[in-house]
Amino acid sequence: MTQGHVVIAPDKFKGSLTGSEAAEHIAAGVRRVRPDVEVRTLPVADGGEGTVLAAVAAGFTAVPTLVDGPTGEQLEAVFAVQGETAVIEAAQASGLQLLPGGVKAPLTAGSYGTGQLIRRAIDLGCTKIVLGLGGVACTDGGAGLAQALGVRLLDADGQELPPGGAALARLDSVDPGPLADTLSGVEFVVASDVDNPLLGERGAPAVYGPQKGATPADVAELDAALAHWADHVAKLTGSDLRDAPGAGAAGGLGFGALALLGASLRPGIALLLDLLGFDRAVRGARLVVTGEGCLDVQTLHGKAPAGVAEAATGAGVPVAAVAGLLELSEEQWRAAGFVAAISLSELAGPGGDSLTRAAELAELAGERLAAQLLGAG
Repeated sequence: MTQGHVVIAPDKFKGSLTGSEAAEHIAAGVRRVRPDVEVRTLPVADGGEGTVLAAVAAGFTAVPTLVDGPTGEQLEAVFAVQGETAVIEAAQASGLQLLPGGVKAPLTAGSYGTGQLIRRAIDLGCTKIVLGLGGVACTDGGAGLAQALGVRLLDADGQELPPGGAALARLDSVDPGPLADTLSGVEFVVASDVDNPLLGERGAPAVYGPQKGATPADVAELDAALAHWADHVAKLTGSDLRDAPGAGAAGGLGFGALALLGASLRPGIALLLDLLGFDRAVRGARLVVTGEGCLDVQTLHGKAPAGVAEAATGAGVPVAAVAGLLELSEEQWRAAGFVAAISLSELAGPGGDSLTRAAELAELAGERLAAQLLGAG
């Protein structure tokens, strides 16, 4: 084999390819042009959708678990385990894509299923839990998650509150139950790039509520209910974290994790690259190829390809990008550290369908990058 391998480390291409599928197809194209070069696939994620799949592709074990979905329907969710570390993706149990019939439930969707995944991981003996946030259907401040871990949220009649953020307006008392014992010896790390507080104009209801179907009236109702929830949590814990950066992530799941689980917050892609062993994979490499569905200005602010580019260039390895859509100028993507960038939509040509042809075009992109950056075999 020629000295120096190639690492293919894309995130998902939303709507067309998972991170693993994208990696395999790009790798196939590279191998066609340079069969003499070792190619290693390492799909990545930034803490959102696809995080568990990336962990499994890197050698973690998938653990299927029956949980309550965002509106209570039982479903199978998966988290990933390696040794005593678990990787949990909130969207697996509480995601928008899990709503029956796609009908949004901004006031009543909850995070109970995410809490069930955490409880299962603890029962398996995990002492470090990485919680990926994003893409959830709920705005409940992590209340459902807390209930799944044994916390009782009671109204004035001593009755347990139903799921959803709106019900928190009726919260009268919080019984922590076995929470402290359940969490003893367990470290929680939240993978998120969101720095929003829980409440106000930059808070979870105002910024993310409309994506979950909330009307302006719903946003006001949820903001008031979450403020009431934050009051009770502060009284319980002795610390008020409603204004902490990241508290507003995933409908306030960030707040629940920080305030009730004692979680620390880390940028998603940096945390996942550590977990996936990216530094080992890239050691001695001659090229890294990353990518995602759309390379745009958002990419430059902590999304997976930018994180991969920073880590690869820091290790002295050139990095190229493949994207479904390329909305950055050449000046912008070069400034971000990429030596080349290819768009599937450009490969498809005018009027071409890059979504349904994504697999074929990803292979073509791999061929082009190999010819351009690795030379002839």
